[in-house]
Amino acid sequence: MPDTLVLPTPRQIEWANCEIGVLIHYDMPTYVPDYVWDRRLGSAPPAAVFNPGSLSTDQWLEAAVSAGAKYAVLVAKHCSGFCLWPTKVHPYSIGASPWKDGKGDIVGDFIASCNKYGVRPGLYYSANANGYLGMDVWRLQIGDGAAEDAAYPLPRALRDATKAAREAYFSIVLAQLAELWSQYGELFEIWFDGGVIPPEEGGPDIAALLHKLQPNAVVFQGPPGTRSLVRWVGNESGVAAEDCSAVVDYKQEAFDGTEERLYAGNTDGNLWCPGEADMPNRKEQLAFQGGWFWHEGEESYIYPPGELFEKYLTSVGRNTNFLIGMGIDRHGLFPEKDTAAFLEFGRLIKSAFASPIMTLPTPECQTTYTFPLAQKQSPAFLVIEEDVAFGERISAFSLLRAHGGHEALIKQGKIIGHKRIIPLPPDPAEQLVFKITGSKAPARLKRIALY
Repeated sequence: MPDTLVLPTPRQIEWANCEIGVLIHYDMPTYVPDYVWDRRLGSAPPAAVFNPGSLSTDQWLEAAVSAGAKYAVLVAKHCSGFCLWPTKVHPYSIGASPWKDGKGDIVGDFIASCNKYGVRPGLYYSANANGYLGMDVWRLQIGDGAAEDAAYPLPRALRDATKAAREAYFSIVLAQLAELWSQYGELFEIWFDGGVIPPEEGGPDIAALLHKLQPNAVVFQGPPGTRSLVRWVGNESGVAAEDCSAVVDYKQEAFDGTEERLYAGNTDGNLWCPGEADMPNRKEQLAFQGGWFWHEGEESYIYPPGELFEKYLTSVGRNTNFLIGMGIDRHGLFPEKDTAAFLEFGRLIKSAFASPIMTLPTPECQTTYTFPLAQKQSPAFLVIEEDVAFGERISAFSLLRAHGGHEALIKQGKIIGHKRIIPLPPDPAEQLVFKITGSKAPARLKRIALY
């Protein structure tokens, strides 16, 4: 194997094989819609408003599984600071709510439901923001005071925060992460929204704690040096760059959520860090708080199954994973109409990709694959998978249709990776021909099939 090829960890391969996950939001905006954490720093809604009457994490996981999800990430603490587990670090948590008389643990229930339904569990924790504690690290330049925001200036207490005050906040972050990472077993994925500030820039040493307590987790936007990193694709629309590499240049490619652009990766880079294409299941441009949190009367903004299917093609079909949002309602359930859309989306995936029309053998080093088509046979998709345990080897390819002795180009591209799904035109053809026209090493295809 060439020494220059960057390779994934076994956990990154397992993660890619999952293809679809869910990201579950349930926090104070569900109950207090006018609460916006960064506009009311240091003043959060009382824990008493958090009181679901029918909460069922089993119902959440049933819906996730119906959509094809193989892993699930629960937002254990969003930016309000309210914790869905009975943290001992501060009083603002489910333990101070009337739900189950303060004796409940939603994180624990979620983990149990994941185990019950065979879904790999993950947890999201916002290290950079805590409305309850009045901390907004994104607008606070560590060591240099506060970044200015003319419309919403930082509270004086935060603006004048001393280094000791910041260190006290970060000690809370580490203590809560220690609770989450030590009390609920091994986690499949850990999610940091917007990345984390490293110690050399004044942040907490999250990497050391991570490597101690959850060394095997895949980590979205994790700290430098994390063994199995995953990156953002640059938007919350479920759309990856068409040629999206799992390899990045660690020093030059920003992948920590700080810029809105498509991150295509860098095939000449030095780190395996595949993309995760996330999106809410309600339309982000129209729905409450970007569609991530449930809001009453917004059923018309639910992404219909057909649009979710298109997003599957622009995420999983472009060498990334697809992470779909789930906003839990005030009763503690994933709403009925949202659940129905998930169920039908899962059926569309199964219908489209359950049975291939034709699969070709993939001997090592072969560069041309020809699919003879029967009369009136019109496949919809070509699916190609590299065996990424050997790296991303293919650097250029072409797909052509042949008819009457003539060839016409359908598609050219650069990246295959874990999976590439190419929608096919309905034109009749005698043959479809897939050609590998460039590679860093002899190609190692895992599968090539027509659907």
